[in-house]
Parts: sequence; structure tokens; C-alpha cells
Amino acid sequence: MIGGGQLARMMVPPSVDLNITLKTLVESHDSSAAQVTATSVIGDPNDLGDVLRLVEDVDVVTFEHEHIPQNVLAEIPQSVAVEPPASALRFAQDKLAMRRKLSEIDVPVPRWAMVKSPKKVRSFGKEVGWPIIAKAPVGGYDGKGVRLIEDEQAVDDWLADGPILVEEDVPFTRELAVLLARRPSGEIRFWPVVQTIQKDGVCSEVIAPAPDLSEKISKRALRIGEAIARELGVTGVLAVEMFVVESTGELFVNELAMRPHNSGHWTINGSVTSQFEQHLRAVLNLPLGDTSMRGKVWVMKNLLGTTYDDASAALPQVLEAVPEAYVHLYGKSVRPGRKLGHVNVKARTVKDAREQAARAIRILYGDRRA
Repeated sequence: MIGGGQLARMMVPPSVDLNITLKTLVESHDSSAAQVTATSVIGDPNDLGDVLRLVEDVDVVTFEHEHIPQNVLAEIPQSVAVEPPASALRFAQDKLAMRRKLSEIDVPVPRWAMVKSPKKVRSFGKEVGWPIIAKAPVGGYDGKGVRLIEDEQAVDDWLADGPILVEEDVPFTRELAVLLARRPSGEIRFWPVVQTIQKDGVCSEVIAPAPDLSEKISKRALRIGEAIARELGVTGVLAVEMFVVESTGELFVNELAMRPHNSGHWTINGSVTSQFEQHLRAVLNLPLGDTSMRGKVWVMKNLLGTTYDDASAALPQVLEAVPEAYVHLYGKSVRPGRKLGHVNVKARTVKDAREQAARAIRILYGDRRA
């Protein structure tokens, strides 16, 4: 696996259960995945030599992030399966390529344009109405590389580096995510459509299944996810983030991720087969597992920073105060707003699950009001 963060770390338990040897390309000996992986290579995914050292004596290479150059992927020996293939991964790497492809296959997306000058930005803003969304085509994640802009001067610095993506500001009522897995044979399995809640551009909370979502919208969202997976040739886990305008029933695809995703962390405890086990099954072309929910409602809430030097110092308190919470910590050093872990909570109602998850996170954060 190229990448040594929390997604690679959470891949370790199912790899042990499936008797799979997981090698990871990590940035340092104390990175999140390196702490728990028996075999890791310290290196840079931009460095061909490091990647070639990683893929020695392996059957499959996969990823926990999209930031692997296409020219590096092209040099991986043909004896090693690359899943998802580079031809699919590029649509998660380049937002302009993704928007073009989705438009070609009639997947609903916000009105968009590729712009190269302030004049073109101004023209697009006049066409769809200000404000508009500007996105850097590559490298953005967790709200980085995205701006809500009121005029064409707001992206002069980005335009100096080349074309950018601009989109209409969709008046959505909430955000949904479709999570599925597809293997090379074509088999696909879905988890329930979930609602995601953002805080400062970062996913803060996920509710599974999305509450009070009409069956019509849910089925449309799943059909869109399936169309994207098949048309783009995705293998492994695919997350499709969407905006929904419930007054009209419209759905618009916002982002794609071809890997395990924050919207699926609840599946570790809440699904018969987690997204991490399913990703391994999919990329190895093994039969996919049951995605049924274990319970009626699950809420995942992220721990974004803490006042402790190490959030694990709060484990005794949180486990005693919220025994129904499943706590997952990533072994990361603390800095403001950093994703340090998450909790999963099952309950009979969304209200109860959200309250218990929020309480657990307050304790882990060090909030005295908890």
C-alpha cells in the first residue's frame, strides 16, 4: 500500500484476518501505519526508486491517497497488479479530468468551467451567479485547494500556476456519500447512503444511514455511484460525495475518492464487512463481503485536535463515561485541527447516537464540560 497514514493503519487488522502480508510505503518510522505494520518501506510516493522498492515481491499495489504521479505508476512492473488502475485513478487525481469524464457519461455535476484568466473567471461568475467555487485541479483534500470567491481577483495566485476549475455554488440542503466496492471481475457491493457533516471543510461527522432520505433519492445516488465505478473502471473502494437539493430531488456529484474514505469509517464496527476488509478483497479479486448494517443507526465522529499531549490519556475516562463508543486512535502527533482518531456509536435513534458520539469526542478533546 502506498501511503502510511490512518487509512493504511486501519487496513492492518483485516489483512491479518485474511492472512495477507501488507507492506506500506511510509514517510517515517513513526508514521501512523508504520507503528503497526510488520513490513514497511520509508520513502516518497513521488520517488520511483522508493515505489519500486515497495513493490518488490508483491502481487498487488494499492493506495491510501491519490497523490502518486502517473509517470511513477507507469513504471511499476506488469507482473504487479495496480488496483485501482492508473487509468481510473487519474480521475481522482485531477478534478478537471474528473469533471470532463463525468459530464461525458451524463453524471450530474455542478455547472463548471476550466478557466485560465481572470476574464474567464468573471465571465463564468456572471453566467452562473456569484459567489462561485474555485478549486485547484490537483493536490487538494480536506477543504484545502477550495475557495468560495466573490470576484475574479480571488484566484490570481492559482491562475499563475495554470488552469483551475470553477463551479457554481450549489444551494444544497445536505451532503451525502455513496460508498461501494468493485473488484476486477465486475462484482459490486454497496453500503447504505450516508449523510456527511463538514466543519471548516473537513468531515466532522457521518450518520449511517442518511436520516429521512427518500427511497427515490437513495436509489438514484446508488445508481450514480455504480455508473461511475463501471464507466471509470474503478477497483477497490469508491466514495462518491454528493450534494442533494431535496426540494427538487436533484443530486450533484462533488468529489470522488478511490480508496477507503472518511464516510466509511463507521463500517469498522457497524457493518458485517468493513470498508477496509472490502478494499483488500476487491483489489485481490476475492468475493466481496456482506455490507449489511449491524444495528439501526451508526454515527461516526472525528477527533480533530486535542488539548492533551496524547489523546490516549483520555481513554480510561471516555471508555467509562461512554461504554457504547468504539474508539479508534491513529497514533499521530498532536497539532490543532488534525485528525487524530474517531469514535463510532450505535443507537436506536440518530439523536442518541449523535449525543453519545459528541460526548466521547469532548472527553478525548479534553473539554471539561464533557
